Amino acid sequence: MAANNQQTAIKATYFSIISNAAMALIKGLTGYFGNSYAIIADAIESTADIFSSLLVLFGLKYTNRPADKNHPYGHGRAEPLITFLVVGFLISSAILIAHESIINIRTPHDLPKPYTLFILGAIIIWKEYSYRRVLKKSVETNSSSLKADAWHHRSDAVTSVAAFIGISVALIMGKGYESADDWAALFASAFIMYNSYLIFRPALGEIMDEHVYDELILEIRNVAGKVEGITGTEKCFIRKAGMKYHVELHASVNPNISVLAGHELAHKLKDTLRNEIPELGHVLIHIEPGNNGN
Repeated sequence: MAANNQQTAIKATYFSIISNAAMALIKGLTGYFGNSYAIIADAIESTADIFSSLLVLFGLKYTNRPADKNHPYGHGRAEPLITFLVVGFLISSAILIAHESIINIRTPHDLPKPYTLFILGAIIIWKEYSYRRVLKKSVETNSSSLKADAWHHRSDAVTSVAAFIGISVALIMGKGYESADDWAALFASAFIMYNSYLIFRPALGEIMDEHVYDELILEIRNVAGKVEGITGTEKCFIRKAGMKYHVELHASVNPNISVLAGHELAHKLKDTLRNEIPELGHVLIHIEPGNNGN
């Protein structure tokens, strides 16, 4: 299952890289010849997305290395670090777009070309499709960096929508409204900054072992309750690393059984949990004495 998740995530990342490269080229040419900085700003973001997707690809391959002597829990914690770098690319592109937009707002220029709207319409549909496709894969694989990559597509779609609106206003209103698409690019940069926070916050929680896994804990308790010999569960701690969830579970057993029997029950519970919930990684079972006679 882990290998399948990794391959699914890697394929989704290759899709992002190819899509972003194509979008950067199409937008760059359209913005340059169509006289629209909003589309050029969009191309800048798509170019930054290429490098961020390459980072995600590297992170996915690195985080799925097997555990070793120096990394007994594996290399999964590299994934949120990669997410931080991806967010850095987003913020950098937003700042660059905002800076150039302000300069263009203050500089007189010609109206955008009408045909840019048709190209933007096609781009918006494609980027929204890309967002939904990659986001679905991020949910399937429990990958925070792939989720960040998906949001790059959504940000790209929104900046294209902003450019579409800005160019439409400029063309409809005519002379005196040439900077409408520059204002659209400025708005897009603000949206990118907001999305950067939405991507950054969960990754920070993952690094800090924030408790946000109540549903998974409930599922773990339900599975444990079906294991013969386990009379109940107490503490349950979860920490996410890459695509895996590492678990520490305190389970109750009959206090009159032998240490050997308790040890065997712990292994039985561990194996059952990992078979029933494939996304679990390292599972530590601590045996507690239950009520006498249970």
